[in-house]
Amino acid sequence: MEYPEFKRLVDVIAKLRHPIDGCPWDLKQTNKSLLKYLIEESYEFLHAVESNDEKKMEDELGDVLLQVLLHSQIASERNSFSIESVSKTLADKMIKRHPHVFEDKSLAKDAEEVSKNWEKIKSKDNEHFFKEEDVYMPSLMAADKIGAKSAKVNFDWDTVEQVYDKVEEELGEVLQELKEKERDDLRIKEEIGDLLFSVAQLSRHLGHDPEEALRNANKKFISRFSHMEKKAKSENRDMMAMTVEQLEDLWQETKKEIKTNVKR
Repeated sequence: MEYPEFKRLVDVIAKLRHPIDGCPWDLKQTNKSLLKYLIEESYEFLHAVESNDEKKMEDELGDVLLQVLLHSQIASERNSFSIESVSKTLADKMIKRHPHVFEDKSLAKDAEEVSKNWEKIKSKDNEHFFKEEDVYMPSLMAADKIGAKSAKVNFDWDTVEQVYDKVEEELGEVLQELKEKERDDLRIKEEIGDLLFSVAQLSRHLGHDPEEALRNANKKFISRFSHMEKKAKSENRDMMAMTVEQLEDLWQETKKEIKTNVKR
């Protein structure tokens, strides 16, 4: 199968980076300057997926692909790598990590076994169990991945109850630091980090993605707060002039209204 539109797209990106006839903005970009756009476009694609908007998914995935092609084009200009070498490396990696598809089909019995074999093959390629880039993803996502990796060598809690006990222990340590006469902000920050890490592990043991769970909580808060703003405005009340107690009452009223509307 040929992909003429993909080739046309690669040529378009090369044209944008042409030193004489190219786009001034694109020519100014570097792999480093483009990082924020790669992250931004990835999250916009995530939003499209969670919104079940397939047209938007197509559009946003194109924006992600644009970033991949720009990064590759910039690298090719300094004779480092190209979209061709990126594609070859990826294809070779996929074939190597899927021997049950490309070699011995008897190796694949179920998805769980495939996942275990994948990790075994990956471990042969990497000298260390953890990679430096593991900490550069969103922190809750990283905590989930780190915990899952540790679990592969049985360095993990056996039960959910044990993880819950760990969460309580870490929360207790945060509270203890807050009780100190002279607060150590660095120590408090460290203990809060330990607490968040343990909560991420609790979420993992319960079968939930902690990053998604927190994202949903953020969405819920914003939705309720927006509803609260509308309610205050409809009642000619200025939220900026309200006391904490009045805001809390309004928040609780809003929660009840939302629950009532959902039940209808």
